[in-house]
Amino acid sequence: MSDAVARLAGSRVAIVGDVMLDHFLIGRVDRISPEAPVPVVHYERDEHRLGGAANVAHNVVALGGIAQLVGVIGADAAAGELRRQMQASALDAAGLVVDESRPTTRKVRVVTSRNQQVARIDYEADGVLPAAVQAALIEAATRIVRDADAAVLSDYRKGAISDTTISAVVAAASARRTPVLVDPKVPRPDRYRGVTVITPNHHEAEIMAQMAIRTAADVREAARGLHERTGASVIITWGEHGLWVLDAMAGALREEHLPAAAREVADVTGAGDTVIAVLALGLASGATLTEAARLANHAAGLVVARFGPAAVTAAELQAVTEAPGR
Repeated sequence: MSDAVARLAGSRVAIVGDVMLDHFLIGRVDRISPEAPVPVVHYERDEHRLGGAANVAHNVVALGGIAQLVGVIGADAAAGELRRQMQASALDAAGLVVDESRPTTRKVRVVTSRNQQVARIDYEADGVLPAAVQAALIEAATRIVRDADAAVLSDYRKGAISDTTISAVVAAASARRTPVLVDPKVPRPDRYRGVTVITPNHHEAEIMAQMAIRTAADVREAARGLHERTGASVIITWGEHGLWVLDAMAGALREEHLPAAAREVADVTGAGDTVIAVLALGLASGATLTEAARLANHAAGLVVARFGPAAVTAAELQAVTEAPGR
């Protein structure tokens, strides 16, 4: 596994999807408001982080990969801050398509200094993209996928990932037999037919498979059902239970349960972004899906111990894979 981490560097990953800005308003709480039963937060500072598809790209770069990102932003102050955060993370913003009719997706969280979330305000539009914006997005996506070693569709249901976008990315990837990985949010498995890997969390898998997931037998049945509907390999992120891997990339199905690597959980926000980034880099560097899933499981164990969306570095992943008992 240590060698697998070293091979991640230099691999090219195209990320197409819903970019977001995570905005944290952080302060201390000393009392409850006399006006309503809510805490009064004394403001201390702001923090901004990359979210959604931008967080996937951030994780790719932090692990030594080359990320090319395509997504849609508005013409607003949040777009400017998103660009600044991308620049600080060594990410190219050339693939961002501007839609003046909608805001940049921004999640504003009011958080205490002890990392307790008090409220969240979402600035977003999730309607169908205007035709010109959709065309520009697909043109940019097709261009970057043709030069990539792996492609990720980061679908947060904000409009970037339409059926047309999926078809265009799959077609562009097929020319080089480039793997396409999807973090799905739409509960229609057939929509993702033609992709290589889907990575729903267990709540999304329940909705997509139309069944409850409570046991190992349940998660196996759900994964097999989703594979039958999509033709893709399936990795279900199963919270404290770890990952369930159904690997169909070698022809015969291979199934494996990877117990959670996390020792403590502070916040699961963005953990799915880290998982799919590591999976994509792993496949891009020549690892098998199961090998990449093992790396992703360790990376997820690191990020859930931190507050908010976070990226794992190659050094951190190297250290945890070399730890005794790993």
